[in-house]
Amino acid sequence: MSDVEEVRPPVWRRIVNFPLVAMLIALAIAILCFTVGMLVAKYLLPPIPGFTNEMRFDLMSIPLLILAYKLLISRLGEQPKDDYRDPKALRNLGQGLAAGFLLFSLAVGVAAALGVYRITGPGDASGLLQALIAPTLFAAVSEELIFRGILFRWLEEFGGSWLALLLTSAFFGAVHLANPNASMTAAVGIAFEAGVMLGAAYMLTRSLWMPMGIHAAWNFAQGEVYDIPVSGNPVHGLVKAKLSGPPLLTGNGFGLEASVIAIMLATGFGLWLLALAVRRGQVMQPWWVRRRRAAS
Repeated sequence: MSDVEEVRPPVWRRIVNFPLVAMLIALAIAILCFTVGMLVAKYLLPPIPGFTNEMRFDLMSIPLLILAYKLLISRLGEQPKDDYRDPKALRNLGQGLAAGFLLFSLAVGVAAALGVYRITGPGDASGLLQALIAPTLFAAVSEELIFRGILFRWLEEFGGSWLALLLTSAFFGAVHLANPNASMTAAVGIAFEAGVMLGAAYMLTRSLWMPMGIHAAWNFAQGEVYDIPVSGNPVHGLVKAKLSGPPLLTGNGFGLEASVIAIMLATGFGLWLLALAVRRGQVMQPWWVRRRRAAS
């Protein structure tokens, strides 16, 4: 026998390190960042010409979230991990941007071929800055940090990859029920196309860069380029366009991402990413299975 005994962390530390507890602490930190960002944008940040209150909040919240993640959230849990630290960050981000833009462009092409999407006139770039900040940068950073960097990470550490993918996809679809023109069809569509696709991209790369790229390019192409509502929110695109036809093909006011066209294309791409992740051994077993194997 070895004279050196394993030193176990104190009880409080083991409680804090437990995956679901670490997840709740990380979520509380993220909520605090949003609260501070709102207060600073409202009471301390001077007016910026051309910036709405929402844009000011987004600008304050993004750096706060990233800083809190780097300094606090990434250090939580039994296995501290920084999902922004990736030697292939630029490549994964670039591939994500390309995939998101091309995938949504393909959905628009199919919609146009079916006669449910048509360009009615030229647009302009007056909404470019707002599109870059709100539905593009802010959504990609904040939603991926929360849904993949926090929820997926610790749900996977607790219950394994399949439980994490199932729950985060369902949560991601459910939160979109609060958006304008939302419906159960839209929520289920978001769960399948975005939840599976972005979760699989995170599993495959084990970083936030590819899912952020997909998310950002998808929203930017949808709203700013093709003038299609982003998750029900009105947009101002580089062209003026109209969706008309059966709700299952148009998204019924929520946007093309709630149509069977986008759902089938994005879900298919997500399943392909998932197959790659499985092939590369990026599937995690539940913590009780890992403990049992370690003990034996």
